[in-house]
Amino acid sequence: MDDEGDLLQEDTRDEGNEPEASRMSKLRRTRKKVTKQHLFSTEVGETDISNSNDNSRDGTQIPTTPHLSSRMKHIKQEMTKNHLQFVRFEATDLHGVSRSKSIPAHFFQEKVIHGICMPRGYLELIPSPKDDEVDHIRATCFNSDIVLMPELSTFRVLPWAERTARVICDTFTVTGEPLLTSPRYIAKRQLSQLLDSGFSLLSAFIYDFCIFAVPEIINSKTISFPASTLLNNHDQPFIQELVDGLYHTGANVESFSSSTRPGQMEICFLPEFGISSADNAFTLRTGVKEVARKYNYIASFFIETGFCNSGILSHSLWDVNEKKNMFCSSSGIEELTNTGKKWLAGLLKHSAALSCLMAPAVSCRKRYSKESKDLKDSVPTTWGYNDNSCAFNIKCHGEKGTRIENKLGSATANPYLVLAATVAAGLDGLQSSDGVLAGPDDSTDFHPSRFSEIPLKLEDALVALEEDQCLRQALGETFIRYFVAMKKYELENEETDAERNKFLEYFI
Repeated sequence: MDDEGDLLQEDTRDEGNEPEASRMSKLRRTRKKVTKQHLFSTEVGETDISNSNDNSRDGTQIPTTPHLSSRMKHIKQEMTKNHLQFVRFEATDLHGVSRSKSIPAHFFQEKVIHGICMPRGYLELIPSPKDDEVDHIRATCFNSDIVLMPELSTFRVLPWAERTARVICDTFTVTGEPLLTSPRYIAKRQLSQLLDSGFSLLSAFIYDFCIFAVPEIINSKTISFPASTLLNNHDQPFIQELVDGLYHTGANVESFSSSTRPGQMEICFLPEFGISSADNAFTLRTGVKEVARKYNYIASFFIETGFCNSGILSHSLWDVNEKKNMFCSSSGIEELTNTGKKWLAGLLKHSAALSCLMAPAVSCRKRYSKESKDLKDSVPTTWGYNDNSCAFNIKCHGEKGTRIENKLGSATANPYLVLAATVAAGLDGLQSSDGVLAGPDDSTDFHPSRFSEIPLKLEDALVALEEDQCLRQALGETFIRYFVAMKKYELENEETDAERNKFLEYFI
């Protein structure tokens, strides 16, 4: 599984010789085993996974000195070669925004071993908490420290920051336990459960974002033509520096183009296995802002009309042992395999709760109604083959093989939560006995046993998330409580103009 190229070139035959009943039985046993290993406390802020075997398997344990030597040797060479002065320790908050502390480079090895402390509230709630802001949770937990421990494989020299490198961190309590509200930890845990079931996820994010000159923020009258060659080349130095910089940080861009609105660009990453796809998206979210400021632009994941840009997760399921795409059929017919249909069933079943994590702001949910003036509480969850208007678009063409595009997401969603929730819903579809099956007359006709609609109001989506037992179990009771508390606070304090300004300052 380490060689992506080998996997992409493997024969995409049908689902192998293992009987489906045997595979589904294995998935059910795995789900029960992981459930027993992760017993979440019902009180927010408490952690009780110190005995979990997943701590070592998902890579979130605090590293020990012997494991650091080989990587540290390479990193020291990089630091000397590039004359680095500073290293930035980065972690994602619940919104998917980078929070960091920078250290002088000569302290790096010491901090790799002991980590860097940061107030817990920086990652778990919103930027500037007020006195009444933590009423929903225990203030003592909110005000405690957590420890940032770097994952050395993510160490990269930042092309857009002078003599500075960054390393993505996992977060721990001061007693050494993984922080249960950490989106990256949650994503790694779900990927670990997927691996236990014999599968791996090959995925890539596709993001829209807007580039504005400062006057354009107020009232842009610019005309945009999607994928226009002229507009693609309008400011070559900016986009070239961004794409080249992303490449040097390990995030490979497959393509970019102008999109449908003024100043709007689309950027597509190459698919990668595991957590790397979310790491790439996390890198873009900060990198595009830093590069834009060098050119006196403002980069925003919000459109000037107040709508969110889209954030699509394109993904396929791969067999770990046979190294093949489990969505691809060997018959030559462009349709999902039975495994793919079951995975899609899970996404459809949990779409209401998924939408809460993937469109986590009031403005994000406007795109679900497609600017319709009809007063509705929800819209149907749609899927289709090669239909870009659907929430779940199945693509069977091209060299990548069959994959599903999860289009519920906005570009403001936390990529780690998008990845984690998609895996959790898909796994539930695989192990459920009441999933989506092919119809008797048409092999592409789906009959979901429980159809879920997408709420248009964030309040209703929060209710759907709280009532979704599968996602509560997969993402953890502690995380759900924190996330819902944060969103309820935002709704209680919502002001349209203030919200828009906050998004420009916080999410750009």
